[in-house]
Amino acid sequence: MSKVYPQESTSSTCSSSKRETYTLWMKSLVFHSNGCTVYDSNGDIVYRVDNYDRKGKREVNLMDLRGRVLCVIKKKLLAFGSWDGYKSNSSSCERIEEPWFQVKRCNKIGKEACEIKVGCQKYCIVRTIGKVAFMIINTDGDIVAEAKQKYSPSGVALDNDVLTLDVAADTDHSLVMALVTVYGLICGRM
Repeated sequence: MSKVYPQESTSSTCSSSKRETYTLWMKSLVFHSNGCTVYDSNGDIVYRVDNYDRKGKREVNLMDLRGRVLCVIKKKLLAFGSWDGYKSNSSSCERIEEPWFQVKRCNKIGKEACEIKVGCQKYCIVRTIGKVAFMIINTDGDIVAEAKQKYSPSGVALDNDVLTLDVAADTDHSLVMALVTVYGLICGRM
């Protein structure tokens, strides 16, 4: 249980020049709360999302280990299946009023779950084989991040709420985690 308590993390929470692997546990550390907890390859908590109210809440916060809000994700009230992500100002607790990214759920039948716009860049989240597997792909077709069911070292599949997330090199990890959070909201897992 020592890994759960706050400590100085050696991993970067912004971006890395090398490929990173995380473990996503689609449960909150807070009792009777919805959300997810993200562990790095050393077993240290790097990100967390806690919904204290109910699943599908209209506003969700992506936080680091210390509870500092990195991104506020708000569901648009009048648009079905649309979310805006607001990056928090690192020097204060206020969020920047211009959306950092916008996510729109795809209504068409197929593998594409949603379309993402980050400034002038576009991404999409694509469902892959299995109930919980998905990929975040940019417009060039490059895989930015890939999530799949996690297996124990002996090869036993863990529950559907435990995933392995591989994030490509030179990628903003907080953006990827925010997009994973929105996808969790779309699927009703948070």
